[in-house]
Amino acid sequence: MTDTTLSLPEAPEPSPAMKLLRRFLGQKAFVIGTGILAVIVLLALAAPLIAPHDPYLQNLDLRTIPPVWYEKGTWAHPLGTDQLGRDYLSRVVYGARISLLIGVSVVVISGLIGTALGLAAGYFGGRVDLLVTFLVTTRLSMPVILVALAVVAMIGGSLWIVILVLGFLKWDRFAVVMRSATQQVRSLDYVAAAESAGASTTRIVLGEVLPNIAPHLIVVATLEAASAILLEAALSFLGLGVQPPLPSWGLMISEAKAYMFFSFWLIAIPGTALALLIFAINLAGDGLRDVISPEGRA
Repeated sequence: MTDTTLSLPEAPEPSPAMKLLRRFLGQKAFVIGTGILAVIVLLALAAPLIAPHDPYLQNLDLRTIPPVWYEKGTWAHPLGTDQLGRDYLSRVVYGARISLLIGVSVVVISGLIGTALGLAAGYFGGRVDLLVTFLVTTRLSMPVILVALAVVAMIGGSLWIVILVLGFLKWDRFAVVMRSATQQVRSLDYVAAAESAGASTTRIVLGEVLPNIAPHLIVVATLEAASAILLEAALSFLGLGVQPPLPSWGLMISEAKAYMFFSFWLIAIPGTALALLIFAINLAGDGLRDVISPEGRA
């Protein structure tokens, strides 16, 4: 008598999208960073609904009310008020909008400049590569914070001046990474096949090269966004960035430094919010780098 073995049906092969999703979910740093960042973005988008008061409304009778966890705190102002009687919760929530706007805007400007230079240097090589390398070297010889301080001091500080100055100063990392990635992709078979088929240079660069190096671009963008937000906070703290009465977190810290020994929360709350945003962006970028190239991290 022959034993017959029952074979279970094989599980279907997961789709590429499902495999990628599992890789993302397997990175704790990416999940935590993205989760915190998503909460901050939602708070910023819903600021008019969440903020209990007008962030610009002053009331000198309500100056430096402590947060609700202090004895004299009140739920009318859960995070207290600042030295001008403005609701701190409202200013912190609206400050998230300014920080995210600066991070995204600077990344878009610097990313366009750096990506264009990196693609040109990596694809064409020769004199174009030498020119771009010279530009990158020249840019790296100028400290960002010192140049930004000098330019903003001459022109004057404002939200859009800070965005433009940082956008035109922080393109070097994009250029270096895109140049290296383009040089690696330039010699692959599908690029040679497109050239043999008679595709134009623009078609090859934008249709074949750029989509395949886009993951590197995304990783650099996340890291540069955090750097731009931190630089804006430093400039605003020095009085050369976002100007009053805009609720920039760096400016809020600067305005509160005279009260740090009497009303510590005026510095601690925006400082914590700023640190949490930078931490979330760096975690998300670090996890994204691991997902894209897990073997390339030291």
